[in-house]
Amino acid sequence: MEYTVKKLGKLAGISPRTLRYYDEIGLLQPARINSSGYRIYGQGEVDRLQQILFYRELGVELEQIKEILSSPDFDATSALLEHKEKLVEKRMQLDALITNVEKTINQKERGIVMSDQEKFEGFKKKMIEENEKKFGKEAREKYGDDAINRSNSKLMGVTQEQYEAVTKLHEEFAKTLKAAYATGDAASELAQKAAELHKQWLAFYWDSYTPEAHAGVAQMYVDDERFTAFYDNIQPGSAPFLRDAIFIYTGMKK
Repeated sequence: MEYTVKKLGKLAGISPRTLRYYDEIGLLQPARINSSGYRIYGQGEVDRLQQILFYRELGVELEQIKEILSSPDFDATSALLEHKEKLVEKRMQLDALITNVEKTINQKERGIVMSDQEKFEGFKKKMIEENEKKFGKEAREKYGDDAINRSNSKLMGVTQEQYEAVTKLHEEFAKTLKAAYATGDAASELAQKAAELHKQWLAFYWDSYTPEAHAGVAQMYVDDERFTAFYDNIQPGSAPFLRDAIFIYTGMKK
């Protein structure tokens, strides 16, 4: 079956303007242009649009989607299985949050007590979901799905007391990093203490630690503006300083 822009947009629940934009950027081009000048889409384009919308639902940027779908290694069946796995995971997170909200409503409206542990479980699931949305793609590409899934499982097993402890640890790390930055010496005792505290903080989230992975993360703080901005909130310019300190700490300094 063939579709015009209007009909395909209605079928997929997106605007004709969006389809025309996809054509302009080379993401989804019509099968042909008919004699009246209308874009005409066939089954191949419908299947490609389905993949595009799956990736968009997972928060992937259009340019990245174009690269993925244009790769000679792209396999539609494998991609669908991956979509299913991620959507099931997202549904589980949403179900947990909905349950958490319902319990909170019951507590407020009906006097039903909701334990601190139940509140904390919903918070942890929300944290994992937000981390996946912001950094999941890069982290999974760098460290692999198994490592990230193990890290998420480890976080879900954390008690409220453990989380409070790691929050205090990060506060100590931030304070130490700021003081170390003032010295201007990444090899100083304070800077190396900041690197050690950073290692302890990572160990809370990571399934296992290696100096190579620690150094890799430190470099990512400099290369990725989102992480750089995070450390700028602690101390402007501290991302490259921390990177240098960690390189020295891990023995990875070139």
